[in-house]
Amino acid sequence: MGTPDIAVTVLKAILDKGHDVVAVVTQPDKPKGRGKEIQFPPVKELAIKYNIPVYQPEKIKNNPEFEKILKGYNPDIIVVAAYGQILPKSILDMAKYGCVNVHASLLPKYRGAAPIQWSIIDGEKVTGVTTMMMDVGLDTGDMLDRTEVEITDEDTAATLHDKLAEAGGRTILITMDKLEKGTAVRTKQNNEESTYAKMLTKDLGKIDFSKPAQEIERLIRGLNPWPSAYTTFNGKTMKLWKAFVMPQSELPENADYDKLSYGQVAIVAKDYFGVKTGEDILCIKELQLEGKKRMETKAFLSGVKLSQNDILGT
Repeated sequence: MGTPDIAVTVLKAILDKGHDVVAVVTQPDKPKGRGKEIQFPPVKELAIKYNIPVYQPEKIKNNPEFEKILKGYNPDIIVVAAYGQILPKSILDMAKYGCVNVHASLLPKYRGAAPIQWSIIDGEKVTGVTTMMMDVGLDTGDMLDRTEVEITDEDTAATLHDKLAEAGGRTILITMDKLEKGTAVRTKQNNEESTYAKMLTKDLGKIDFSKPAQEIERLIRGLNPWPSAYTTFNGKTMKLWKAFVMPQSELPENADYDKLSYGQVAIVAKDYFGVKTGEDILCIKELQLEGKKRMETKAFLSGVKLSQNDILGT
């Protein structure tokens, strides 16, 4: 049971190991893009390639017809990876070895919908994947296995997603093997150590330049590729895709940091420009102006003459 790309990697690992996947459950098809063309969830595309039956119930709770179908498969185990719906107890208790979730964090930290993005935004240096026995709570079940993954200073939500997906595929195979052999060890989560990774919204990406540059730079990476960090420039939305932090002490003498407003241009170089923040300078390397393609700042500066009169976010 799963929907997005991370679930595809987990499913592929299970298939490559030779396990018999009898059915795949995913979210309904949805219209996407400007043309609103109906697109299959990524997991469905993989399942079709392997001729695996696919089920896409609109709702999984209070759905006795679907439960009857699922029960008919008499599953040994139900593996869940970013499915997108809360499972009822009747399904959690259906399989011989239970329902096992592959969660993209080191539980009990970052329970919830967006653990990958929040681990970057919060400045974590290490995250990982935890497999757990599912219960009726939100990512509260007993932990089984975990794999740590380093977060680098260059990682975006996209690159970290790929690393965690690969780790998830490896970890679920270890867990499945232990469950089958009867050697799996269940560890209770410490609820006092838990944190919650709330769902992402577009307004989360609005940049507040009164915050430290380091915080903003992490926000840019954490919200890349979706929903993206953004500001405004000359009344148009400007998405920021890549940036780095310059200590204010490194500014040229003619750039008077104390006299600048938040978001005001402090330095213009060949391939970046820097703006004042609550602490240090945010130097922008890649951006996207409303109605334009994503571009390196060098290309942007070839067509726009920036000066200290320019302020982002106004």
